[in-house]
Amino acid sequence: MDIVITYVNGLDPVWQKEYEKYTNTPIVEKRFRDWGTLRYLFRGIAKNMPFIRRVHLVVSGESQVPEWLNREEVNVVLHKDIIPAQLLPTFNCNPIEMHLQNIEGLDEEYLYFNDDIFPLLPCKPTDFFRGGKGVIRMSRHLFVFDMFKQICRNSNRVAYKALGRCPSPFFLRPQHVCTPMLRSEVQAVYNIAKDEILGSMTTTRSGKNLNQYLFLDYMYLRGKIINERLSKKHFSVGVVSAKKLRQFIEEPTHKLTCVNDVQLTEERYAELRTALLEAFERALPEKSKFEI
Repeated sequence: MDIVITYVNGLDPVWQKEYEKYTNTPIVEKRFRDWGTLRYLFRGIAKNMPFIRRVHLVVSGESQVPEWLNREEVNVVLHKDIIPAQLLPTFNCNPIEMHLQNIEGLDEEYLYFNDDIFPLLPCKPTDFFRGGKGVIRMSRHLFVFDMFKQICRNSNRVAYKALGRCPSPFFLRPQHVCTPMLRSEVQAVYNIAKDEILGSMTTTRSGKNLNQYLFLDYMYLRGKIINERLSKKHFSVGVVSAKKLRQFIEEPTHKLTCVNDVQLTEERYAELRTALLEAFERALPEKSKFEI
């Protein structure tokens, strides 16, 4: 199986200039802030997921590629390589996620990682795929309270429609973790719903969008998902203490962790960033093959 990672460095002046040129939306720091932890995601993969065939890093342009990245071991994919030209440039994760299946040479089984999810303990291939099916916990929800859940509902309805079925009053939402995808299934539903997918895309995030959950919902409804929770611990930097973060990263109790960003004061951000980097360096001190 492969891993696909999407990454944005919001401190990149080239990216910032493009953002200012093409949008009227203030930069949301929590969505684009760089914590400096990407190398530890790669180290976690190298140490705890040695069965991975290839890692693909998806970025908007060359200025976003980290200087330390070993491009002989990592396939760097630019947005223009996979996303239709009419949707570019984009500063919205949804058009990016909806076109990852276009990566040249991508394996049939692949895991999609956000850059805030880290493997901290040894994993097995069967944690993510078994018998041609993806493994992830899927839960049902009824109420929509925010834009993200509206996007989830939109995606669920299109998944039902693609299968010629009437939508349920409930919508599906997968566990917030790396997502197991079957390329052939993704391509099939994309082809069926292409017009709706392209018509829903916007330069910045909007409640009319569809997202990658369309693919997972379609797979689930077709019996291609094993509904089982992956071993993951979730942290929101808005409430977790620096001490607790350090302790978990250095002595993990779950295979995967997500360190989710939220709006923070500069002082709080600096404190937690330092704690994260120090803990990751102690937990994953060895340079991986993905680094120069």
